[in-house]
Amino acid sequence: MKFVCNGLVLSEAVMKVSKACAVRTTVPVMECILLGAEGDSITLLATDGELSIRKSVKAEVFEEGSVCVPGKLFADFIGKLAGEEVSVSTGEKGVEIKYRDSVSYMQSLPAEDFPKIDLNPGEKNFVMKQGALKKIIAETVFCCAQDDSRPVLKGCLMEFGDKLETVALDGYRLALSEAEILSKSGVESLICPARTLSEIARMLGEDDADITLYTQNNTLLVNADDTVLVSRLYQGEFIRKENVIPNRFTTEVTVDRNELISSAERAAVLIRGDKNNLVTLEIGGEAVKISSSSEFGNVAETVAASTSGMDLTISMNAKYLLDALRALEEEKVVISFNGPISPFILQNLQEKRSLYLILPVRNMQ
Repeated sequence: MKFVCNGLVLSEAVMKVSKACAVRTTVPVMECILLGAEGDSITLLATDGELSIRKSVKAEVFEEGSVCVPGKLFADFIGKLAGEEVSVSTGEKGVEIKYRDSVSYMQSLPAEDFPKIDLNPGEKNFVMKQGALKKIIAETVFCCAQDDSRPVLKGCLMEFGDKLETVALDGYRLALSEAEILSKSGVESLICPARTLSEIARMLGEDDADITLYTQNNTLLVNADDTVLVSRLYQGEFIRKENVIPNRFTTEVTVDRNELISSAERAAVLIRGDKNNLVTLEIGGEAVKISSSSEFGNVAETVAASTSGMDLTISMNAKYLLDALRALEEEKVVISFNGPISPFILQNLQEKRSLYLILPVRNMQ
């Protein structure tokens, strides 16, 4: 195998594909990128067994062939050659990389050792605008669980009716959002890993171009801009949103979103690093008082608000509050409560397309 490629083009492709390389595995080839040259292009493919990414770019191919290169090392090395023309070939020492008047070598593995990946699209599919899919991912994926205690919660539940409804939760908070779908064929619901959705979002533009996602045999496939992503889907019972989202409230607050974000950010400074990261809201008298305290001091601020119902004092994790506020978009937001120890929700004042639920924390101070 031998090809010559622009260093920046090659670097961008390698960086994108290397996101699927396995980490801390006992199978060395799973840490590799399969590098193949054929016709007038090169193809890069990586997989960790759950997520697979393939990327094709134009190159001047002198000798067709394929080889496995160490994914992270190759990505880091080629990343330092973004301004160069790079020649890559195979030889007795492994992979030979030439640039300017220099030559370097990197160990390699045979292409035959790389696992087979099914890159054929399934019959079931759904079509959306790229911007709409990217937006709904950003609005929900941050609420997915990070640990393996309940693996299914490391993904988003995506249900397809007249619209796409996406739910994410980690046991302490929940995100719910809706988006328009253009068409669907056979897809009713799926649970997609958060990591997969984040990688899909990086493939998408902000525009109204269509994107089609295919499913088959418990896998999801998307093809955009000469990049193909294939991921396993999670199987299992997902918590039903109807069982956790209240439909009646005893206290409601309408407040300027940016003012509340700024105040909560200042309150969060002094509790940075604390185990519970608590801020407290005191609601009543057409205002919300935001406070926090730690061994370093305390913060107490007041933000004007429109309130209805019972006065209330409630504490919560500052990060969860700020994440939800930043995910909303309108100038005014509504926060609805059912007492100091019950879950509360945040929504835009006008458009109720998305919703965030947070569990409060008992403040023992």
